[in-house]
Amino acid sequence: MRNLNLKQLRAIQAIMQHGTIAAAANSLGLTPPAVTIQLKLLEEDANIILFDRTNEGLRPTAAGLAFLDAAQMVDERLRLLEDEIDAIKGLRIGSLTLGVVSTAKYFAPQLMAIFRKEHPDIAIKLAIGNRAETIAGLKSHAVDLALMGRPPKDVPLRSAVFGDHPLVMIAAPDHPLARCRDITKERIAQEHFLIREPGSGTRISLEIFLSELPGRLDDLGTEMSSNETIKQAVMAGLGIAFISAHTIALELDVGRLVMLDVIGMPIRRQWFSVVRTDRTMSPAMRAFQDFLSRKGAQCLPAIDRLYPATEN
Repeated sequence: MRNLNLKQLRAIQAIMQHGTIAAAANSLGLTPPAVTIQLKLLEEDANIILFDRTNEGLRPTAAGLAFLDAAQMVDERLRLLEDEIDAIKGLRIGSLTLGVVSTAKYFAPQLMAIFRKEHPDIAIKLAIGNRAETIAGLKSHAVDLALMGRPPKDVPLRSAVFGDHPLVMIAAPDHPLARCRDITKERIAQEHFLIREPGSGTRISLEIFLSELPGRLDDLGTEMSSNETIKQAVMAGLGIAFISAHTIALELDVGRLVMLDVIGMPIRRQWFSVVRTDRTMSPAMRAFQDFLSRKGAQCLPAIDRLYPATEN
């Protein structure tokens, strides 16, 4: 592997991304024969096939995926080197790709704005996705650091808590349970739930909450793809929802939603910042993690009311 070079790694990445030699060559500003040669030399040097040739295009083999992972790590290390050299020069600059689960998008911009006041020359790119997409970003090295409520167990990660994450049950203001106190788990389980996709952090927490009720998880409710859709559906009276309190601060303030007083709620989870253990921390990543430990909790939406209003 001593003959491996950056051009070959760039070719591997482009082929993986685009699926054909022609498209990869176009993205690299090269001719298709040039990319073919790079791939052929690399496969000959490694003595293994990196891509299967199929009618749908080139598909990476296990070896190809290993090379792709190495290429992404080389890219990371070169970017880190650039940041380190800038730090040695005394320049307070750098870049950070921040991945956040969709629930965190309600406070991530506030985090970024306050962080930028301390570090105006660090550029942050925000990547918002559901839980599965954010985990995929960590696995593929597409994000440097991620914010989520439940770190995955199948990725080697370092995680740090930066704030509380209350999960609550919400309903429309005219819902029959809106002004009830001490609603039991058995009673709330009779309602129709509006839920996120399988694997989402809030759905997992709801499933745990209802798991002791026989058969309740067999038909959990109506699945919806985003918190915004769920909130609109709850306001329209289509059901109730179990959701992060940090997503509903505005709707509570204007009276469009209410939190239900369910025994055992709010369920208090935590927000985590996570990075891969095999990731070398850049100055920008260290600066952001230090910021989260100092001011992260202060940037989370304040929820003053955790119970329904009392009737006069």
